[in-house]
Amino acid sequence: MYKYNHLRELEAEAVQVIRETFAQFDNPCILFSGGKDSIVLTHLAYKALYPMNLSFPLVHIDTGHNFPETLKFRDKLVEKLSANLIVGSVEESIKSGSVSEETGINASRNRAQSVTLLETIEGNQFDACMGGGRRDEEKARAKERFFSHRDEFGQWDPKNQRPELWHIYNGKKAVGEHFRVFPISNWTEMDIWQYILLENIELPSLYFAHNRDVVNRNGVFLAHSEYLTLREGEKVENKKIRFRTLGDLTITGAVESDADTLEKIVAEVAAVRQTERGGRADDKRSEAAMEERKKEGYF
Repeated sequence: MYKYNHLRELEAEAVQVIRETFAQFDNPCILFSGGKDSIVLTHLAYKALYPMNLSFPLVHIDTGHNFPETLKFRDKLVEKLSANLIVGSVEESIKSGSVSEETGINASRNRAQSVTLLETIEGNQFDACMGGGRRDEEKARAKERFFSHRDEFGQWDPKNQRPELWHIYNGKKAVGEHFRVFPISNWTEMDIWQYILLENIELPSLYFAHNRDVVNRNGVFLAHSEYLTLREGEKVENKKIRFRTLGDLTITGAVESDADTLEKIVAEVAAVRQTERGGRADDKRSEAAMEERKKEGYF
């Protein structure tokens, strides 16, 4: 297993960050999307505090447009770990008037998640939220520190980040401020998949090749559902696909694939040249779409 030595080094780094979070903050949590990165992060948090039970609540921001498979997997994992699950509902935020529902052909609830996330953080008084963000995903994420400071409005300032020399993390904050913590910042997509294979971590079935009704929208295969409004000329077709990343059902793109095992997925990821977020419709709205959302409070 010598070829996986780098994974054990990444694991040790992530475990250190998780333990620092546990030590420095009063009320930390894990932001859990049901995607592979948050699943790996939860696995690492369990290992970091073993033999204690998982001490961090799992916080899921529910858009109301989730893949049913994601919710089923989430509930199964929560039961397995005897974890505390906290759900923030975008639907409830819309009903309360704190956020408006997007309309039109490109409508999505992805941007509304930021408001619901900030409401959930404030309502539960979380002072540190660990997430599965990685620096290789997108250029805005590459600017993050392990301990990413957020002001009293939940906003992120990429020009006001603290140095982290010699793995020393500064979690000091003023009243009302909090941190987003990214223990797997230095991992790549390939690292994630190799680690999942090495540790035999269970994942939602969406990540494995399966037949599904999809709509080809600008070269991106979107899952057909009641939440997706068809444009003129679009048609529903059945394809053998899998998802490289999971999010809101209306904006998460799939790729055609025959990779139905972890070994095949690792081989497939090694051969591709497009990033996993290349199929995310929300990232295509503008060149700085992700950074704009992060400044507003997005994970």
